[in-house]
Amino acid sequence: MGAPIPTRRSLLSRLKRWDDQESWQDFFNTYWKLIYGVATKAGLSDGEAQDVVQDTMVAVARQMPNFRYDPARGSFKSWLFLVTRRRITDHLRKEYRRVKGAEAVPDSVARTPLLERVPDPAGTNLDAIWDAEWKRWIFDAALRRVKRQVEPLHFQVFDCYVRKEWPVKEVVQAFRVSPGQVYLIKNRLSALVAKEVRKLEASQ
Repeated sequence: MGAPIPTRRSLLSRLKRWDDQESWQDFFNTYWKLIYGVATKAGLSDGEAQDVVQDTMVAVARQMPNFRYDPARGSFKSWLFLVTRRRITDHLRKEYRRVKGAEAVPDSVARTPLLERVPDPAGTNLDAIWDAEWKRWIFDAALRRVKRQVEPLHFQVFDCYVRKEWPVKEVVQAFRVSPGQVYLIKNRLSALVAKEVRKLEASQ
């Protein structure tokens, strides 16, 4: 299920050392799926999204020597989004040039500034994509934490009933529990997940 998500402050402080391969691997393992998901939702292909992940990691590495994390100036979430957005913008521009370079462009279009014809990844849509992917990423991390805290059977019941939306009858038959136990497990684990989500949001 993956390692626990490190706090933003502890991880960023460790990234100051370029040769700290373990910390950089932690950073990659922690955030690559988030960055990849945003890139693909923005319209990039699998290969382009993987390039965005790598380019974002390189950009973060370049900024680390002089980076000073100050929550008063903005959240880590916003900073990482800014870095990711720039990488997505770069790929959208490359794709535009590739497509437009392969076809004849009318004079009226050719006179239009390039940036005006490129989809704006900094617009509302990408902001919404980032927020949705961030929430999904936090929720998945919270689930991993809760899974380590509870009995395997209870997590399976919760996963099937809440996440996979099995009918109560099927959950009862599959795991040999009563309907009352299903509801009890659902309420208990839902509260634990909500608690872990709050912790993760505060630490990121």
